[in-house]
Amino acid sequence: MPKPLAADQLEDLLEDILWAEASSKRGAALALAGLTRAQQEFALHWVRTLEKDNTACAYQFLIHADRALQALSLPDVERWIIQGLDVYDQSGLYAAVEVFRNVDQFLERARAAQVGASLAEHTGVLERVVLGLSGRRLGLAAAETIHTDTETLFLPAMASRFGSREDNFRFLKAAAAYLWAQTRFGTWRLGIIEALMGFDDPRRALQLFHTFETLRLDARIARELPGIHRDMQHLNTLAGQHTCSPHWEVWRERLRRAGDRARDSLALVAEVMAAPPPLPEPLCYQGELYPERVEEVLRARLEDEKAGLRSLLVRYRKDLESEQPVSERKAFPGEAETPFAARKREDDEHPGEFELEILFHDQPVSPPEDIKRLIGSIMLDLGELPPDYLVPAGDGYYRPKGAVEADADAGADVWSGTYHERGAHLYNEWDFRRQSYRKNWCVMRELTVEPKRDGFVAATLDKYSRHLPGLRKTFEALRGEDKRLKKEPYGDEVDIDALMEARADAHRGLEMSDRLFTRRDRVERNIAVMFMVDMSGSTRGWINQAERESLLLLCEALETLGDRYAIYGFSGMTRKRCETFRVKGFDDAYGDEIRGRIAGIEAKDYTRMGAAIRHLTELLDRIDAKTRILITLSDGKPDDYSDEYRSRYGIEDTRRALIEAKRRSIHPFCITIDKEGREYLPHMYGAVNYTIVEAVERLPYKVSEIYRRLTV
Repeated sequence: MPKPLAADQLEDLLEDILWAEASSKRGAALALAGLTRAQQEFALHWVRTLEKDNTACAYQFLIHADRALQALSLPDVERWIIQGLDVYDQSGLYAAVEVFRNVDQFLERARAAQVGASLAEHTGVLERVVLGLSGRRLGLAAAETIHTDTETLFLPAMASRFGSREDNFRFLKAAAAYLWAQTRFGTWRLGIIEALMGFDDPRRALQLFHTFETLRLDARIARELPGIHRDMQHLNTLAGQHTCSPHWEVWRERLRRAGDRARDSLALVAEVMAAPPPLPEPLCYQGELYPERVEEVLRARLEDEKAGLRSLLVRYRKDLESEQPVSERKAFPGEAETPFAARKREDDEHPGEFELEILFHDQPVSPPEDIKRLIGSIMLDLGELPPDYLVPAGDGYYRPKGAVEADADAGADVWSGTYHERGAHLYNEWDFRRQSYRKNWCVMRELTVEPKRDGFVAATLDKYSRHLPGLRKTFEALRGEDKRLKKEPYGDEVDIDALMEARADAHRGLEMSDRLFTRRDRVERNIAVMFMVDMSGSTRGWINQAERESLLLLCEALETLGDRYAIYGFSGMTRKRCETFRVKGFDDAYGDEIRGRIAGIEAKDYTRMGAAIRHLTELLDRIDAKTRILITLSDGKPDDYSDEYRSRYGIEDTRRALIEAKRRSIHPFCITIDKEGREYLPHMYGAVNYTIVEAVERLPYKVSEIYRRLTV
């Protein structure tokens, strides 16, 4: 084992690394001199790594490193450093300095982490739990208190109240389910907040309302989610708590019988407000209610979603009218009227509840998923769909509020809003130098490609008219033929061989088999494919032309095959303006609209691939298919405005995003025209998961050929 470095040697090394920091390094060098050589090397490594992000962070770590290394193991010290870096990324230098100073606080948390459940570690599982529940799509975020603003569920970053990791995970799951129930079963429906604030003692009214809502939601969760309800009861027993104290039983029973609305709880508040009983101890997963935060989010969402729904109905009306024969089309009513209406019908899955049916000229229709999601969210807030929400208005293009344009200063790594802008998705990014993620580092917005009617589609179909019939015929062959199954218990024909065997068995005194038929069975393909198309600035010209031609030919051929597929472009500039562009979603029917969007694909900015892969992986992961494939169509390696991402950093982040996709049973593949791709693609995709097309003009032929090979 090498001898520890002396203080003079350490001081020289630290001066070289932290030359921009004017403070003396002597004290830190003396402290590090008392450590082992392994600890010294560890500290020097992290000083170098931190200096690349911020010199002040590196210096703060240095002056506290000896205390940390004496009190913690090397993995725990590394977690302390990563926490400081995460705080620096999200909250700035001063907050990060506090993390590096509070070594003792981190030590206490490290001990709790031995039995605790980390929200970051379990976010994926909890997101799946929440995604599987009905209602609005909700995000997860860490906070000091358990609460929701009706769009995000805020949970503790580390749950360590109970003595085992399993029970602490149950606690996170129970808290998430309880907050979900608030959004799903009307705790924050419009009008509730105003009613609570109307009491003479709003604070006391809110406490009573929260208690009654806990009783009401407990009954709803017991009916809807019995498994999670058992976890809640288990946690209450461990904590020595009861859902309801004896003198509250009468109200609990009343809410259990008729408490399907938050207004039932509100009525009880008015009933007992004059002489309120002692409040029971809050349950461990109950959290807090913050009406002001909810009201701010609720008002903004209602305004945004009303405009969004009316905008989307313009496009939907045109689609519906284009499907009607000309002789049956009705004149569009005046501006104050609408061909759309809504009526309630009883929900088969939830007796006593109602679901909404949308009518077009008095006939039931099934709107696209984006319209259904908006209507569902509006119903959660209002309990109804007001008629004025169904009046088509606007230009038919809906971009969620908050998705604003970038700063006019080209190249500046800024976004003229905040990380938590509505309509944006936040994704982690892998920093190979830290060997950890930068939390919520990339801001991703999903847009839709505007259709273009410039003759491209007709010109392309004419250009490849001699090849299309053969291409379609080749894809038709992939559908497979009926297989003849023998020795079946039922079927179309008698299986002569099986019958002879059965007669022979009967002759020998054995029981005669009933599997005496043949039948034909078609083996169905169960495939979902996501095409991720590079729309960076480097694709301008021939490459963009070849990409669009490839996609158009592929779609024409795929329609004969019946596979589920989607097409999204990607581009952006810096981590705060990552963008994906929907060309065709999985639920979109192929037709003139999609052809127009393919024609509208155009070169944009840069190629920050990691965030795009993570976003499209999320979309593909929602599709229930036996085989799921993510095919990237690109002209080069990861790139962005900053020099950092176009180096090894971008390649390692993209590789990590692809590994994350594989863990979700998604198979990535890359088609590129970059002749230097052999230098980095094997590292990112694996030795056999990419192909290089040497000539751009061959791309339209190669894409279809590769698709057949991947899905056969």
